[in-house]
Amino acid sequence: MRRRRRQIEVFNLSFLDVISCGFGAIILLLVISKISEPRVIEQTNVDLSGLVIQLEEELHDIRGETQIFNRQLIAKQEQLSEEKEKLARLQGALTNIEGEYQLASTAAEAQSLIADELKSAKQELSDEMRKLLTDYQRPKEDAVIGGIPVDSEYIIFVIDTSGSMQRFAWPLVRQKMKEILAIYPRVKGVQVLNDMGDYMFSQYAGRWIPDSNARRRAILDRLSSWAPFSNSSPVEGVTKAIQRFYAADKRISLYVFGDDFSGGLMQNVVNTVRQKNASGSKGSRVRIHTVGFPVLMAQPRAGQNAARFAALMRKLAEDNNGSFVGLNSLR
Repeated sequence: MRRRRRQIEVFNLSFLDVISCGFGAIILLLVISKISEPRVIEQTNVDLSGLVIQLEEELHDIRGETQIFNRQLIAKQEQLSEEKEKLARLQGALTNIEGEYQLASTAAEAQSLIADELKSAKQELSDEMRKLLTDYQRPKEDAVIGGIPVDSEYIIFVIDTSGSMQRFAWPLVRQKMKEILAIYPRVKGVQVLNDMGDYMFSQYAGRWIPDSNARRRAILDRLSSWAPFSNSSPVEGVTKAIQRFYAADKRISLYVFGDDFSGGLMQNVVNTVRQKNASGSKGSRVRIHTVGFPVLMAQPRAGQNAARFAALMRKLAEDNNGSFVGLNSLR
């Protein structure tokens, strides 16, 4: 007996259930994704807004820094312009100095020619003229004006720039310097230091300032506002001037302006200057002249330092072929 095959139904109830569940799951996923999408977009907008605000703040900071840099650049450009102007002035001064040297060279040549002509004229003098010349005496080299020898070819000023001198004696200091320069119509070199050894003109530190009317006016003009630090002791300035500028073949006078001495023992100063300014077999010592200003004489306590200054300067002048001048008034 033949068995009959069982017929299989493809679309039965179980299959439809599975298909329905699958479609339902897909629809649920779509619904969930659509619900969460606006939240993601909103969060993205918030993040982008914060980033824009941050970038705007950074841009503001950069603009502020740019303004600062621009101001600094303008200041540097102005400073560069001032330095260029200063350089131009210095170049002009250098040109003037070179012109003065050329004039000096020309004057030296002219003086040499005059000397040659004078020598020729002397050779042609008659016997009668020579008899007249026998009674002629040349002035002594150590000529004295007002008790001060003025035979030097170089002069140095060492000036006390302390507060007492600046407040009470400065107009008289300028006047006395002008008078001293006047008794030297022409010298080979000038130099000005304060009592600490600081130079009035730093560009001439350690070397002589060429003498000319313009240089003398510049020294007097600079003196009106020159006020470097001072310890009211001339020792440093005197010793530095002698040590730097002494030369056996030069006749040098050193002028010390001051009102008091507040240093240590006076004998130590005398010994130090004597050691620095010792005369050798080939030359004489630097003359040391001193001018005392009576700024502190009316003050009981400070008057003692003024008396010590006078005693010290008198001794230095005596030991070094100079003169001491004590002023009795600030007028």
